[in-house]
Amino acid sequence: MKTLTSFIISLILSFFVNNAQANSSLKTNFKTGNPGITSIHKMTFGPEGILFIGDSNAAQIVAVDLSEHPKIDNSKVKLDQLDKLIADMMGTTIDQIQITDMVVNPGNDNIYLSINHSSGVPILLRVEDNILKQVPLDNVSYSKTILINPVTEEAKDRRGRKLRKWAVADIKYIEGKVLLSGLSNQEFASTFRSIDFPFSEKQNYSSLEIYHAAHGKYETHAPIKAFIPTDINGNPHLVASYTCTPLVVFPMNEIKPSEHNKGRTVAELGSGNSPIDMIEIENEGNRYLLIANSNRPLMKIDFKDLEAYKGSLTTPVVKKGAAVGVDYVNLPFVNVQQLDKLGDSFIMVQRESNGNLALKTGNSWWVK
Repeated sequence: MKTLTSFIISLILSFFVNNAQANSSLKTNFKTGNPGITSIHKMTFGPEGILFIGDSNAAQIVAVDLSEHPKIDNSKVKLDQLDKLIADMMGTTIDQIQITDMVVNPGNDNIYLSINHSSGVPILLRVEDNILKQVPLDNVSYSKTILINPVTEEAKDRRGRKLRKWAVADIKYIEGKVLLSGLSNQEFASTFRSIDFPFSEKQNYSSLEIYHAAHGKYETHAPIKAFIPTDINGNPHLVASYTCTPLVVFPMNEIKPSEHNKGRTVAELGSGNSPIDMIEIENEGNRYLLIANSNRPLMKIDFKDLEAYKGSLTTPVVKKGAAVGVDYVNLPFVNVQQLDKLGDSFIMVQRESNGNLALKTGNSWWVK
């Protein structure tokens, strides 16, 4: 996959100035013990085998050192009845567990699954030779930081649903920065954060506004559900997706700390849907965006189409479920519940047509 150039990285860093002194190792300030993880809503990997865990319940980001796990050949991974396997491991039933995320360590192809149990106890699992193994979280090497002004524990949406789980909606790492989307307790709740790593007391965050074509209005309270940092026409951007399902781009040089920022809505991918995961894949020199959804098939967008689209959606999409803007292709993978890169291809958790919940690799033939 095409990586961000050093030029792009320097630009990103300039938008969120890092006053912390450089450390010889990212783990210099780590300590060993129980980090007090109360939930796992989103995860991403950084360098040196560091797993970043978004703990929305405690409104914290925890960095855990998993570098001791050896490199694994997961190119042919396939686990059937995944939900039953997990429930049996935990001595419970399928209805008592929820798979909240799945990530791959790009450094060694280890696959991790995060599980929230009805008891409130978060579980981290690793795949080894097509066997699930629990990763203890009560005595690890870690560092953590508490989010400033997160959405409150009491906050609810118009339907009475608690919003705290969206304190961390998605999370990524880029060269000394933990980037995350979510909700704050501020007037414009939709928030994008940039946190120095190694962690310090400094946190930059900005409020976001988008035009939501399916709703026919500008919005400042919906969180980015999935995003990736990437380059568009040679410039650093965030590509982000929201519920119901606008696709929005934010030029990184326009995201200013402590300011209100507006994105450019480049597509409406269909109402009644929520994005789950978003990854970038490269095949034969071409770049593609893959989006897993709650109520739509796996979508593929060619970056050439994304870069060529210069418009911005500013009028309502009246027809229910209709799509406008940048073209996309529905791939023959439905009910994809989790998605991440695995080498040059991708891996997913998918509910198959026969009801089987499977962890399996995707067919890269479709990504071309």
